[in-house]
Amino acid sequence: QVQLVESGGGLVQPGGSLRLSCAASANLFSINTVGWYHQAPGKQRELVAAITKRGSADYADSVKGRFTISRDNARNTVYLQMNSLKPEDTAVYYCNAVVLWDGAEYTYWGQGTQVTVSS
Repeated sequence: QVQLVESGGGLVQPGGSLRLSCAASANLFSINTVGWYHQAPGKQRELVAAITKRGSADYADSVKGRFTISRDNARNTVYLQMNSLKPEDTAVYYCNAVVLWDGAEYTYWGQGTQVTVSS
C-alpha cells in the first residue's frame, strides 16, 4: 500500500507559476512510475507528466517546455513545476504511483489538489 499526498495547488494568474508536491509513504525506488494527471470539469483525467524510478520523464504535448517533473528520493517526493500557466491548465491535479510487484501491477492515487489559472 502506497499513500500519496498532494499539495501546492491554488489560484494563480495566467503566466504565473506553481509547484505541486506529491509525498509518497513508500521509498520512491519501490515505485516504478510516478505521474501527475489532471482532470477538468466534464473531462476525462489525462496524463500531464510522469517520471520513472530511473529518472526518465515524459510529458503531454500541451505542457512540454512549461512543466517539469522531478523527484527528491531523500524526501520520497515528486514535484511538478508549472510555469507559464494558462487558463486551460485549470483542473484538479492528481498524483499517481504504479508499483510492479510479483508479476502484478498496483496503482495508487492521491486525493488531488485544485489548480485554478485565472485573472
